[in-house]
Amino acid sequence: MRKNSVIVVGAGAAGCMAAVTAARRGFDVTLFDRNEKIGRKMLITGKGRCNVTNNCGKDELMSAVPVNGRFLYSAFAAFTPQDTIEFFEKNGVPLKTERGKRVFPQSDKSTDIIDAFFRNIRELHIRLVNESVIAFVFDENNAVTGVKTNNRTYTADSVILCTGGCSYPQTGSDGFGYRLAESAGHTIVPPLPSLIPIVTKEKWCAELQGLSLRNVTLTLKNEKNKTVYSELGEMLFTHYGVTGPLVLSASSHIDVRKSRDYTLTIDLKPAITEEQLDKRVLRDLEAFHNRDIINSLDELLPKRLIPVVVKLADLDAHKKCSELQKEERRRLVKTLKCLTLTFENFRPIEEAIITRGGVKVKEIDPKTMQSKLSPGLYLAGEIIDVNAYTGGFNLQIAFSTGFLAASSLESKD
Repeated sequence: MRKNSVIVVGAGAAGCMAAVTAARRGFDVTLFDRNEKIGRKMLITGKGRCNVTNNCGKDELMSAVPVNGRFLYSAFAAFTPQDTIEFFEKNGVPLKTERGKRVFPQSDKSTDIIDAFFRNIRELHIRLVNESVIAFVFDENNAVTGVKTNNRTYTADSVILCTGGCSYPQTGSDGFGYRLAESAGHTIVPPLPSLIPIVTKEKWCAELQGLSLRNVTLTLKNEKNKTVYSELGEMLFTHYGVTGPLVLSASSHIDVRKSRDYTLTIDLKPAITEEQLDKRVLRDLEAFHNRDIINSLDELLPKRLIPVVVKLADLDAHKKCSELQKEERRRLVKTLKCLTLTFENFRPIEEAIITRGGVKVKEIDPKTMQSKLSPGLYLAGEIIDVNAYTGGFNLQIAFSTGFLAASSLESKD
């Protein structure tokens, strides 16, 4: 066993950051991944552009983590979004900040992020082993002292587990890391999909497949009619229901273990009140008084959405605008301000961007990311029961926890 040696299991965002950080501290690092190439999941994030972080402050960062955000306080303090930006720019990847403070490579290529890590791995002489870890090695005190693969046993002073959750299993994060953590005595909060498209009971969504809505407010209410999420942004209709940034973030607040009675409401005109919208609709109806109602809403709505809204408002599509009654206009305004969808299910967990659930945070020291149950074992990234909204926050969690775990390794010099 080499002095000050560490094994990192999983070459994703957390694992790469942990490996590079440990190597820079002088540790002898071996990085394991079953894939031939590192960063498979990073490659597909941000639609292939890799939204590496969010250029926000501490409070905004904490508020973007709806599950166990306080656990990450020390990790975020140790490695901030600004540290992430500096890390990649110093490693030859110019970055840019876009709408919503999302940070991307200027090239719009996720491969630039992975290449930056790979250059560090090569320059720091980190050994990259393309084998699947199947078990931990323990000593008599239940301390993790290495790992086993199908080929051999590898020993080290410490092991950092960064295998991800169970979303996008084709990238290698198939949930096996949970079994490794369990073997060290850890409790696994049952994994659920998070940041995932939503299947709705309403079938009219299929009529709008591909239609994107911008500057709308999406509100999610639970079975008690309590608002659990509400935000302005973008969303997209699909053949099964809805997706897009607003929907993905809303999905983080849906716990199907407790209830499936959630409703989604879309305010198509959030910038104005119901009263103001009523006056606007009245002006349009007067301007197009000789037209059918179905042909008079082009200035209010995308063309494909008009027939759906008219039907949901229970209006006669071919009634003249001049004949529309006040009650009918009220229903139209109500529909524009409160287009309602009913949650039926999530899409398959394989389509989730991240996994909610994982290793119970009470069993991990938040100041070091070391296991409280098994000395020598550290955990980082998506395998921990934390998750955030879309917008670069989840990669920041991976980078911050990976950095903190590697920074907390005890040197035996």
